[in-house]
Amino acid sequence: MSDRPFIHDDFMLDSEPACALYHGYAADLPIIDYHSHLPPHEIAGDRRWADIAEIWLGGDHYKWRAMRAAGVDERYCTGDADPWQKFEKFAGVMPKLLRNPLYHWSHLELARYFGIADRLLDARTARGIYDACNQRLSEPDFSCRGLLRRFKVEVVCTTDDPVDSLEHHRAIASEAGGVQVRPTWRPDRALAVDRPDVFGPWIAALEQAADREVANLDGLLSALRVRHDFFGTQGCRLSDRGIETVWAEECSETEAARVFAIARAGGIPTAAEAAHYKSFLLHELARMDAEKGWTMQLHLGALRGANARMRMRIGNDCGFDSIGDWQVATALAKHLDRLDSQGALPKTILYNLNPCDNEVLATMIGNFQDGITPGKMQFGTGWWFLDQEDGMTRQIEALSQMGLLSQFVGMLTDSRSFLSFTRHEYFRRLLCNILGRDMVNGRVPSDLGLVGGLVADICYHNARRYFGFYEAQ
Repeated sequence: MSDRPFIHDDFMLDSEPACALYHGYAADLPIIDYHSHLPPHEIAGDRRWADIAEIWLGGDHYKWRAMRAAGVDERYCTGDADPWQKFEKFAGVMPKLLRNPLYHWSHLELARYFGIADRLLDARTARGIYDACNQRLSEPDFSCRGLLRRFKVEVVCTTDDPVDSLEHHRAIASEAGGVQVRPTWRPDRALAVDRPDVFGPWIAALEQAADREVANLDGLLSALRVRHDFFGTQGCRLSDRGIETVWAEECSETEAARVFAIARAGGIPTAAEAAHYKSFLLHELARMDAEKGWTMQLHLGALRGANARMRMRIGNDCGFDSIGDWQVATALAKHLDRLDSQGALPKTILYNLNPCDNEVLATMIGNFQDGITPGKMQFGTGWWFLDQEDGMTRQIEALSQMGLLSQFVGMLTDSRSFLSFTRHEYFRRLLCNILGRDMVNGRVPSDLGLVGGLVADICYHNARRYFGFYEAQ
């Protein structure tokens, strides 16, 4: 038995080269968090938290899923239990989480944010850790912006609907210095022609935001371009689509207009009609991104809201989503190929939620590299259910063997929590451990300068070069 705490300086680093790579080339680099769901109004207002349960358990569907699986009543997850009761229940679940990434993440967050590395969280230690964390929350630098500074976060990209005002981004940008907080254009609801409860209200909001009528497809495209242009003036450099799979059916503008008219009138298009419309609009949205030099992100494969009873009871995004199994290769190739043939393929990052698609995406990006932009097509890091040791390792292995790991733009949090920046540390340790093992085994040269340069590029420099965040506005 070791006297070292569970979270120690060489946590997850199994060799001397891994330790040298991490401490010498990765640990102190700044963070570029190019995809998150952090609330911009909280950054603008420099929010503080009164209780550890509020910042640590509120909105965290990873923890809620684990608590439910351990038999904890919903009252202690999303319900009306008081903060201490919720924290106590989660602490009691912690010993049951061995080999679940939450065990690593939670202890890493306690160590890095609250300085608690001498105790494991469980029912016996819960009260002392709860009180110690709450005491730290009162410190001057324990606010949204204080945490960004502490973790050397240079850029945060939020995720924003085209109808969002971006007022909070403007407020942040008006202040001298500090972190760059940039919007990301996510027009998913423009695709929702088969969901009248979503589509109608969203079109009304778009009309107000763009200050123009959206009576037909031309009106929709015009309004989207107005908002796309506006996002560009506010520092947006990325778009995102959170979609189940790619639609790439042949669809004329006339056909798309017909389907839009059905949905605009409150009707529900057939599945085939909806797929045609979505194919048309995905293509047009990508063309807009290419015109501005933005990076397009496609998050593929989430099966959302699978539990109808709980969705009706407590809403969406509460931990009832899972990995989907849609076929992606053929349609994705058609989508990218059509854009490429028109000279309208933007820089693109592809993320899969189903690990079965790792090699599909790792090889797909090679079809559309342009020989001009290094790493133009990216296979994104493991996300959601895959942003853990095995998922990220498998993504790194697929990219390494079927593409160029050296061009990878690295990690992101994809999180709503200001306690998630340790995910970058977790990724960096994992990356260094993989490469350190390769050095020990003679799979890569035992040259710290060579391998360390690769590490530094993946953890920071590639993203800095790729996204254009530091170019003159």
